[in-house]
Amino acid sequence: MQTNFTLAQLKDADVAESEKILRTCVHCGFCTATCPTYVLLGDELDSPRGRIYQIKDMLENSRPATATVVKHLDRCLSCLSCMTTCPSGVHYQHLVDHARSHIEKTYKRSFMDRMLRRVLAEILPYPNRFRAALAAAWFARPIARFVPGRIGAMLRLTPASIPPRSAIEGERTHYTTGERKKRVALLAGCAQQALDPVINEATIRLLNRHGVEVVVAKGAGCCGALVHHMGQEEAGHAAARQNIAAWSAEMDGEGLDAVVINASGCGTSVKDYGFMLRNDALWAEKAAEVSAMTKDIVEFMIEIGLDNPKPPEQLTVAYHSACSMQHGQQLKDEPKALLEDAGFRVTTPREPHLCCGSAGVYNIMQPKIAGQLKERKAGNLNALQADVIAAGNIGCLTQLKSAVHAPVVHTAELLDWATGGPKPKKLG
Repeated sequence: MQTNFTLAQLKDADVAESEKILRTCVHCGFCTATCPTYVLLGDELDSPRGRIYQIKDMLENSRPATATVVKHLDRCLSCLSCMTTCPSGVHYQHLVDHARSHIEKTYKRSFMDRMLRRVLAEILPYPNRFRAALAAAWFARPIARFVPGRIGAMLRLTPASIPPRSAIEGERTHYTTGERKKRVALLAGCAQQALDPVINEATIRLLNRHGVEVVVAKGAGCCGALVHHMGQEEAGHAAARQNIAAWSAEMDGEGLDAVVINASGCGTSVKDYGFMLRNDALWAEKAAEVSAMTKDIVEFMIEIGLDNPKPPEQLTVAYHSACSMQHGQQLKDEPKALLEDAGFRVTTPREPHLCCGSAGVYNIMQPKIAGQLKERKAGNLNALQADVIAAGNIGCLTQLKSAVHAPVVHTAELLDWATGGPKPKKLG
């Protein structure tokens, strides 16, 4: 794609990076076939190619974002399916992140939109605040189906029962019972701790059983993805710096072999810390180091190998690959292979590349499109008639559980069970 940025514009590091990305696009349109919003809406402006044109026009002319541009970029799920499809290697993730930052700086949203975004940013990244919000929303859950729009979408996502705080929650070290082979930091997450704390419990048991000491580092918190994808760049960078400082302290102390993450949406963001802070002289080197040593729990378990797995039951597992797993981290076959190594029969649905509609807070901000994607994904999963559905991201698990016929569990819960842990309660 030909660009016409001025030399003055290209002095801005973010503009210069976006210009490089724009120039790699060859207008082929392959991305349109795998873009969820284009598949649903059939509007070129809601395709990656259409959004790239809008971003180019906005940045090249140094103009504030318009309502039209905001509408179509807000509809983007950031599923990154287009990046998997693109034969030219267009790094759409970094381009759309820059565009959203530009929108945040140049466009004034409606009062209600601003308030909702502020509420989400002030509650979801903090487990205690999120638990309190869930408790309040629980009382309104019976009338959720009668409440329209975004508020109704939030209420419908409230779980039927709010799980108690995990006994192992908090900053601490979880020691192995035998010889310590490796030592890792686990990102405990934010929403996941409130919505499904057993995921962390299963992950820690699994790692400890395999000789891996697990530390939940002091000062580590939200990965920053939520605010980063809403265009709040500095807030996202602040969260990244906080985590990098916490993990660096562990590296400089007893040392770390990896940063392990069991929410693929968070993993995609942490693996991008090196890029996010590339221009920060104080943090660039440490950020790149953290990104390089970050691994999804599946990725890490493949590296160390499962220790004598014994499938407790012959179950068929329908594996749902989160977009952040298959497109963001390019981990496509590894989770399925690991589940098969654990003794499960694994199957995958039709259209595995299409998003389920969760996409962070997309199912709140764009409930109509998210609902259509959820029903489409649930239909494909239900057609498999599997005993259980597995996924590696809390957003997908929350999105799908109300629409599918089989129990929905995290991949780590099944791996924990197959290697000596308890049977997931969700399986009954």
